[in-house]
Amino acid sequence: MRAPCLALTVAAALALGACGAAAADKPNPAADAKAFQDYFVKKFPKVAFDDFVNGPYSMNADMRKQWEEKEEFPPYEFALDAGKEMFAKPFKNGKTYADCFPNGGIGIRQNYPTFDDKEGKVITLELALNRCREANGEQPYSYVKDEMASLTAYMAFTSRGKRFDIKIPDDPRALEAFEKGKEYFYTRRGQLNFSCASCHVQSPGERIRAEILAPALGILNAMPIYRSEWSGMGTISRRFVTCNSQTRAVPLEPQSDEYRNLEYYLSYVSNGLPVSGPGARP
Repeated sequence: MRAPCLALTVAAALALGACGAAAADKPNPAADAKAFQDYFVKKFPKVAFDDFVNGPYSMNADMRKQWEEKEEFPPYEFALDAGKEMFAKPFKNGKTYADCFPNGGIGIRQNYPTFDDKEGKVITLELALNRCREANGEQPYSYVKDEMASLTAYMAFTSRGKRFDIKIPDDPRALEAFEKGKEYFYTRRGQLNFSCASCHVQSPGERIRAEILAPALGILNAMPIYRSEWSGMGTISRRFVTCNSQTRAVPLEPQSDEYRNLEYYLSYVSNGLPVSGPGARP
């Protein structure tokens, strides 16, 4: 596992414990999560722990003020309304999304993604929603379009304030998925030779053009998000695809194993932070 280390500064590598002799040891997600969180807390001592879920708004006072004013009439409100209606509307067979999820699908966002021990794979909320649709005779939604964004926006809203509680069972396949997600996060790719960590570990709070980069800690807690540059909502899948495009790398298929493992890693290392989605970003 040497490739991920190339994406880090020396200080970050030491803080995160991602490199060196420990790489040969059995994966230790709990230790990784602690080191990951400690790194950001030390890097940004003035940012309250729970505030990391607010991304760039926790980094810049002017942006925060604008965001707080915008939250009085949030730009994602249309998606919440649509998602609530979609969630309650029966399928042709009379069943609803509530029949597919624990607790009727309400207040469960903080538990996704999960690891399915029968399949031996990571199951994200987006994937679970489409599987629910297909199991009930409906066509799956695009992972990057408004319908999926609206559904996940509503489900996230019902979990607001609940803290991420992602489980990694003591299963070699689950540990491998976590490690592969970590590897993807730290590996450089594309014409710009960037990794996810290049922006979100090394450079949070700094600007790329007009955009202030968000910290990786808590970055998925606000998803899905309304982005001004999109003039619309975006799912986690859409964010991963656009990140690859922005670094001039070849995007993967939404909900590929690599993206689901990446979501597993990023969600687990943000355990303990509250759900704040849906969110809004520039």
